[in-house]
Amino acid sequence: MRIRKKPWARPELQECEYCIKEPDKLSGHWREAFSKDQMLCLELGCGKGGFISQLSSQRQDINFIAIDIKSEMAAYARRKIAAAFEQKNISPVENVKLVVYNIEQIESLFEKDDRIDRIYINFCNPWPRCKHKKRRLTYPRKLEKYKSFLDDNGEIWFKTDDDELFAESVEYFKETGFSIRYITEDLHASGFEENTVTEHEKMFSDMGIKIKFLIARKADRH
Repeated sequence: MRIRKKPWARPELQECEYCIKEPDKLSGHWREAFSKDQMLCLELGCGKGGFISQLSSQRQDINFIAIDIKSEMAAYARRKIAAAFEQKNISPVENVKLVVYNIEQIESLFEKDDRIDRIYINFCNPWPRCKHKKRRLTYPRKLEKYKSFLDDNGEIWFKTDDDELFAESVEYFKETGFSIRYITEDLHASGFEENTVTEHEKMFSDMGIKIKFLIARKADRH
């Protein structure tokens, strides 16, 4: 998603206590960055924060890391998180960390000891042209990187409106040794109860486009 540069974004993030300024230094120590040691989830490409603001304010028993490459997106996410927590009278924000980072270099950000329990990938760029498919967040090379810091039996929750991306991602997960624990090509009619609706999801659903969803589990070592 293209977004114009916002001069207020970086200063606002600089003042935000839960925006991590030097995330590389937490590699291998992300669990220690939170006040409570509990389930740790990661959203790749958080955009303007519609998903992470809802889920993190509802689930105080889970710690969340939300990443986006754009400072502007992270700044919008910060505002939505702040508003969601304020609405629920929760202060301070302790179970969310915002990170501005290029996911292409994610292996520099997390290590095995971080033991991420769950990764969310919501409506990522489908990169339909063959020469660009390696940029997909579900491409095998990236899935292998995620496996290096996913906890044993950790999961990836993947959601998209794009038929081709979904079908090919299913094969990517199988190719890299993940097991598909749950899959549906019509999420809203599936009866799945743990869904958090994103901005893109509502837009596509209102257009009559069915939402595809799967949960892929990292196979344990036994």
